[in-house]
Amino acid sequence: MDGVATEWVGLLLRWLHIVTAMAWIGSSFYFMHVDAALKPAPDMPAGKGGEAWEVHGGGFYHVRKYLVAPAALPSELIWHKWESYTTWLSGFFLLVWIYYVSADVYLIDPAVRAISTPVAIAIGLGGLAVGWIVYDLLCRSKLGEKPVALAAVGFAFIVGMAWLFQHVFSARGAFVHTGALMATIMTGNVFLIIIPNQSKVIASLMKGEEPDPRYGKIGKIRSTHNNYLTLPVVFLMISGHYPLVWSGPYAVAIIALVLVAGAFVRHFYNLRHLGKGNAWWMWIVAALAIILAIIASLPASPVMREKMGLAERVPVQVAGLAKAPDHVTDIIVSRCSMCHGDNPAWPGLAIAPNGVLLDTPERIQRWSAQVRLQSGLTRAMPPNNLTEMTNEERAQIRDWGQNQSQRQRADLAR
Repeated sequence: MDGVATEWVGLLLRWLHIVTAMAWIGSSFYFMHVDAALKPAPDMPAGKGGEAWEVHGGGFYHVRKYLVAPAALPSELIWHKWESYTTWLSGFFLLVWIYYVSADVYLIDPAVRAISTPVAIAIGLGGLAVGWIVYDLLCRSKLGEKPVALAAVGFAFIVGMAWLFQHVFSARGAFVHTGALMATIMTGNVFLIIIPNQSKVIASLMKGEEPDPRYGKIGKIRSTHNNYLTLPVVFLMISGHYPLVWSGPYAVAIIALVLVAGAFVRHFYNLRHLGKGNAWWMWIVAALAIILAIIASLPASPVMREKMGLAERVPVQVAGLAKAPDHVTDIIVSRCSMCHGDNPAWPGLAIAPNGVLLDTPERIQRWSAQVRLQSGLTRAMPPNNLTEMTNEERAQIRDWGQNQSQRQRADLAR
C-alpha cells in the first residue's frame, strides 16, 4: 500500500494546490484589473476612491473602492486571504511529501553535493525563510521608495538564490525551491503585511478614528509585487515535468529569462487596464526572453552537447552506493534504458522523461519506488508496453520493489 498511498497523497495535494492557486491568481488578476478600471465617483471626494461597472453572469455589478476606508463598515466583510494561505500550505506539504520525504531521490544529487537528508531539508527551509526576510527588509528600506531599483535588486536576489540552490540540490529540486521561495514571498505579503494592515484600518474605524492611509498604500505595493511574480512562479511550479528546462547547464539563466518574460506580460496588461495604451513591444521582449530560454535549454540535448563540445557531468562515485540486483537491472536496462538513459535512443526524445535515468544498477536502485509503481503495480511504463515487458518481468520488479519497501520501513523502525 505504500506506493499507492504515496501516489494518492501526492495527487490529492497537487489537486488542492492547483485549485487554490487558480482561485488566488484569479482574484489577484481581478483586483488589479478593477483598480485599473476605477473611474471617479460623483459622491466621493477626488483622490479618495472610485467606482467601476461590470457585466458578468447575466447581471450588472457596481464596484466601489475606498482608498483609505468608508465612513462606516457593514457587519460582514469578504476577506480575500484564504486562497493565498491554502495555496501556500498545500504547496508546502506537497514540497515536503515529494522532495523532503524522498529527498534521496528528488532533492539530493551526489553529483552536485553529497549531503544528508536533514541538512538538505534545513537548507531548503532556511532558504525560504531567508528569501522572505531579505525581501521584506528591502521593501522597508529606502530602496522600497524606488520601484524600479527595488525590482532590479529583487530580480538579482532571486536569481542569486536560484544559483545557490543549483549548487546544493538536484537540478529539479533547485528549480522547485526557487519557485517556492517566490511563492513564500507572495504569501508572506498577504499574511504578514496586507491583511494585518487592513486589520489596523478596521480597528481605527471601529474606534471612530481616521485610518492611516499609508497602510493601504503599503498593501497595494505588496499586492502589485505579487502580481508581477505570479506568472514566473506558475512556470517554475510546472517545470518539474519538463527536464529539458531544469537539467541543463544554463538553468539559472532560464529562470532569469522567465522572470523577465512574466513581468513584461503582466506590465503590458496593467498599463492597458489603466488606459495607458497597448505597449505591444513588451510582448516582443517577452517572446525574445522565452526564445532565449529555449536556446539556453538546448545544450541539455546530448546532440547539442556533442556539437558544442560540452562534457557530460561524471556522476560522483559514493562508496557503498546501493545497486539493483542483476536480474532486475537486466530487465530495466533492456526495456527502459532506450528512453531513460543519458543518450535516449527513442525518436523524439532529447532527454530522459522527467529526468529519470535507468541505465545503471545504481540509478535503477535510486528510482526503485517509482519503477515498482510504474512497471510493477501498474502497467503505465513502458508506455503502451512498446518494449513488450512480460508479466513475469513485471512480477520480478514488483517483488523486488516490495522487498525494498519493507527494508526501508525496517530501517526507519530501527
